[in-house]
Amino acid sequence: MPSPPVDLDLRLVRCFTVVAEHRHFGRAAEALHVTQPSLSRQIRRLEQQMGARLLDRTPQGTRLTEAGQVFLPLAEELLRAAAKAAARTRAAARPSRITIGYTSGIIVTPAVRELRHRHPDADVRTMHLRWNEHRQALLDHRVDAVVTRLPFPTDRLHVTVLYDEPRVVLVPLDHRLAGKESVTLDDIADEPLPRVRDSDAAWTAFWRLEPRPDGRPAPDGPIIDDVEDKIEIVAAGEAVAISVDSRAHSLRPDLVAIPLEGVEPSHVVLATRADDRGRLVAAFRKYARSHLTAPVQPRDR
Repeated sequence: MPSPPVDLDLRLVRCFTVVAEHRHFGRAAEALHVTQPSLSRQIRRLEQQMGARLLDRTPQGTRLTEAGQVFLPLAEELLRAAAKAAARTRAAARPSRITIGYTSGIIVTPAVRELRHRHPDADVRTMHLRWNEHRQALLDHRVDAVVTRLPFPTDRLHVTVLYDEPRVVLVPLDHRLAGKESVTLDDIADEPLPRVRDSDAAWTAFWRLEPRPDGRPAPDGPIIDDVEDKIEIVAAGEAVAISVDSRAHSLRPDLVAIPLEGVEPSHVVLATRADDRGRLVAAFRKYARSHLTAPVQPRDR
């Protein structure tokens, strides 16, 4: 006899995934902007609906039970499917709406302004995305176009290179290399580089300059949760970092960006869904190619 259907509350599922991410009820409650007792009640309700215990609290934090480990990827898939269903339904109801994503250090304003000028009837929105969520945001229909940097998996996407950015080495002002006009891979061979937690293998290899000609891996610096954290790590003298020639670095008087010679530049690209034939997406592709070009950078100190 088939089991009776379970009416899952997506809000409870979302609470579970946030607790699973943080492994701590207090931090999860803070991220969800709810009280800890309220979050505990919601998790208990979800466990009652599922008929299984999903989380165990320990002195070290919170861990997934065996049932929780099975449910977590399914819960994440369920939330993605719900977000995609809502986004696609809204898009069908409002065909003159487009959301353009972008990641840190990238300016999309000229192309967005041109799109709004040429299509005054359209609802044109922008959304800042974390460094590692642009592909999923496209596939989930949270955004319709993204301007970001390679590398990332490009299957199911239409990707166009817009311009290149030279890569640089970020060092603190008192670093031994700070006065050099440029450096090579040999100059930083023994310098530790930060590691970003849960980063894609290709992305990690690109920003840590691996594999290296001599076969040696890059020395490991501190583990960070976001690429923006590397600025603080470098300023504190705990590591150097590979970045792009960006004006953001010049806002910090305690950092120096030194051109890195002999390495491939970073590629800034426009990505859209491969099967998207929408008129606004096509128009934005055109304006991005003509209006988004490499910015003229002042020379760092």
